[in-house]
Amino acid sequence: MNPVLCMFSIMLIPLAAAGMALIHQGLGRSRSAAHAMLATLCALAVSAIIFVLFGSAWAGVASGAAHTFSAGGARWDWLGAEPFFSHGIGFDGASAIDLSRALTLCLEMLAAGLVAIIPLSAGSDRWRLGPICLASALLAGIVFPVFAHWSWGGGWLSQMSVNFGIANFADMGGAGVIQVVGGLAALSVAWVAGPRRGKFSDDGIPAAIPGHNIVQVLFGCILALVGWIGLDSATSILFYGAGLGQVVGVIVNAMLSASAGCLAAVAVTRTRYRKPDASLSSNGWIAGLVAGSAACAMVSPVAAIFIGLMAGVLVTYAIEIFELRLQVDDPGGAVSVHALSGIWGLIALGLFGHFAQGSRGEHVLAQLVGVSALLGFVFPLVHAGNLLLNRFAPYRVDDDGHWQGMDIRELGAGAYPEFVVHADEFVPR
Repeated sequence: MNPVLCMFSIMLIPLAAAGMALIHQGLGRSRSAAHAMLATLCALAVSAIIFVLFGSAWAGVASGAAHTFSAGGARWDWLGAEPFFSHGIGFDGASAIDLSRALTLCLEMLAAGLVAIIPLSAGSDRWRLGPICLASALLAGIVFPVFAHWSWGGGWLSQMSVNFGIANFADMGGAGVIQVVGGLAALSVAWVAGPRRGKFSDDGIPAAIPGHNIVQVLFGCILALVGWIGLDSATSILFYGAGLGQVVGVIVNAMLSASAGCLAAVAVTRTRYRKPDASLSSNGWIAGLVAGSAACAMVSPVAAIFIGLMAGVLVTYAIEIFELRLQVDDPGGAVSVHALSGIWGLIALGLFGHFAQGSRGEHVLAQLVGVSALLGFVFPLVHAGNLLLNRFAPYRVDDDGHWQGMDIRELGAGAYPEFVVHADEFVPR
């Protein structure tokens, strides 16, 4: 492991958070912009504290202490059992093991923050700040550590070759551990909070509520690219032993998958609507990054282009289906961009990845097992948690808050005090 390269890569990850923050606040209403940015900071802050104090113990490390049980002739490593408050981690770098554990804690602390930020996009314009902090604690303290342990911390998904004779589940850049977990949490939040006032008419027809600052959204895409490169590189080094040459491949493939996703969305929206749609094109860019992060450098550049291209096409149609058919009000497209694109990326890794051992069928099966664990366990867990929290701290702002905006209602001041931000002629009251 190259600790200097790994540390430098980890230091880039906050740029992914900054990019996502600009994207989800730019795609929301102007009168909720400051609230969206503050919610991002609060989600990062809560996640960092809760993960370091509690979540890191559950996430564990490979070959570390863990809670296990035996069933069906296999040993199931299901949860880490490290000391709370990160007491088992030394920051003096006295040994290679201590350094690796410290870097893992640093990486996963930031990764937990990214997971907590993703649902903010789905809850734009109506999710209250207090419940956001509680939901962030849930994700960082329980949900993210569980799947992180299964995938990165020596859990059962990373031991399927020993227990079941098939390939191990792989997720080099966190498409499943971070993106799908966050995307499924976004779907749960959208359901629990309900649609924005005026979004759907009585007959279910959605009203168009355009984002207030597409320029910031597009700038956020560039910041996210840099952060994603850092994230993909750091996880590849720490959990899959990537060297300098593979990190170069991570950078190339990240750029190619994002580019293909963006151009695919541009082409699809131009074909369907006669002009490219900037917001959907930005979603295509992020969807390409999400899908490509599963494989990182484990696929060829040509495969990375194809993975990103399919993600860009998928996201343009998925956003429409969720809104028109399923009546899910997801202003930033977080469910489609992070959950669906992440799932596609995990499956694509099995289809196109370069593996030293195991057949192609084994690797596809292993990836499908991981996807099934996400849909069959992680989503019910996070949705049950959100339903429980909603009973004690209602997620949705009241009707006056919808009209005033989250900035005035929750913060007492707007992000743009010199401008009129209540021109809602496109939304019925």
